[in-house]
Amino acid sequence: MNQTVSSARRRPRLLHHLFNLRREEIGPVVIAALFFFCVLTALMLLRPARDALGMERGIESIRWLFLGTAAVTLAVNPLFGWLVSRLKRLQFIGVTYGFFVLILVGFWALLTFAPEAVGHRSGQVFYVWFSVFNLFVTMVFWALLADRFTSDQGKRFFALISVGGTLGAIFGPWLTSQLAQPLGTPSLLLVAGGFLLLAVAAAWWLVRYAPDRTGPDVTVAAGGLPREVERIGGSAWAGLRAVFQSRYLTGIASYVLLMTVVATVIYFTRLQMVAAVSDSMDARAAILGNIDMWTQIAVLVLQLTLTGKIIQRFGLGIALAILPIVTALGFIGLAIYGSFAVLILLEAANRSVQRGITRPAREALFTVVSREEKYKAKAFVDTFMYRTGDVVGAQTEGVLGRLGLAVGGLVGVVVPLALVWAALGLWLGRAQLRRVAAPAPESTAPVPASPAGDTPVPLMARTTPRSVRPRRPRPFEL
Repeated sequence: MNQTVSSARRRPRLLHHLFNLRREEIGPVVIAALFFFCVLTALMLLRPARDALGMERGIESIRWLFLGTAAVTLAVNPLFGWLVSRLKRLQFIGVTYGFFVLILVGFWALLTFAPEAVGHRSGQVFYVWFSVFNLFVTMVFWALLADRFTSDQGKRFFALISVGGTLGAIFGPWLTSQLAQPLGTPSLLLVAGGFLLLAVAAAWWLVRYAPDRTGPDVTVAAGGLPREVERIGGSAWAGLRAVFQSRYLTGIASYVLLMTVVATVIYFTRLQMVAAVSDSMDARAAILGNIDMWTQIAVLVLQLTLTGKIIQRFGLGIALAILPIVTALGFIGLAIYGSFAVLILLEAANRSVQRGITRPAREALFTVVSREEKYKAKAFVDTFMYRTGDVVGAQTEGVLGRLGLAVGGLVGVVVPLALVWAALGLWLGRAQLRRVAAPAPESTAPVPASPAGDTPVPLMARTTPRSVRPRRPRPFEL
């Protein structure tokens, strides 16, 4: 009996030592990781097919597909803003995911009952749709997390939650390889839709299991718990206006823009080399799938070992500046050696650092903005600004190629951008700390009370007012 009790006590201590995770935070972290696992499994089931279909009409067509994707993303943003304004939170999350599930069912029906209608044009439509779908489902996930957790919690365990997504990104391609032949490619669309429905269930579970933290923008009910029934309200265009009215949000948008410009340059350089290796769509899909698999393994190692410690020890600014530095060094190495193997290493390093370190740090930036900005401004930044960077990067790489500038010419463009990008990351880290330390406005919401006197306050409601936290917390400080 004593050994069992001692073992139970050691487990939370071990989790705290390894991941800086407290006992009461284990449940919400596990649910959030499961949520992200379902989202990334659905995406990675479909991604290799998206890339292979996009290359069917040549790489130049992908540049125009990026432009079409940016236009569609801009058109969808006010619709999403309208949903956020009019519906309750779980409702607009369910509507967003449900809409994408219906589209997947539509593509499945087309491939199953009218395969003769599938051609280059429908492949391009799928490419654009998937590119929009990819950004919105991940954006909604991270927006909910920024809404549920405090800045300190985001820094401590967003990287740990990201492990769930990485496992999904590894599991998705494996599941594709196991199911593609016995079920057929069209059925994979239904499997992906099923994982999205599981993601909706996980979102509902997270909201119910971990009540909101209190704050100036959270309405609290008479019983002491924030009202999940309240709508966010506001204008459908509020997110766009907020981005251009706030220096902080403009900085985040600029960081995302620079990141995607450089990532897209790498992406098109990879496509050029993959196209030169093989003319077969199946062979190309296999090469791209292998790159994805090894990249995700590298991401998983980073998330489990370094990311949380880097953010806690050095802060968000350093974590955000790592990716630009790694990218600049990678391009210099590519210019010196210029081989396909070096390019694969560059892309693997870029994507693993981006997903393993930069993404959790970037999402923690949104924990200190208002609820409306978490959903509406974040949607504009993570979708339209992201796709705008894709367009700029694609056209830049194309212009340099037409001018006859090879990898050496890319280095002359990428390295200066990386320096500006790194400086912006350092500034954002300092700006986030200033927002955390700034006194919060007086809230008229009642303090959550315990009716019985001995019931603990819910996890997300246990927050200390910012006005009594004037100093910066030390690394791993509890």
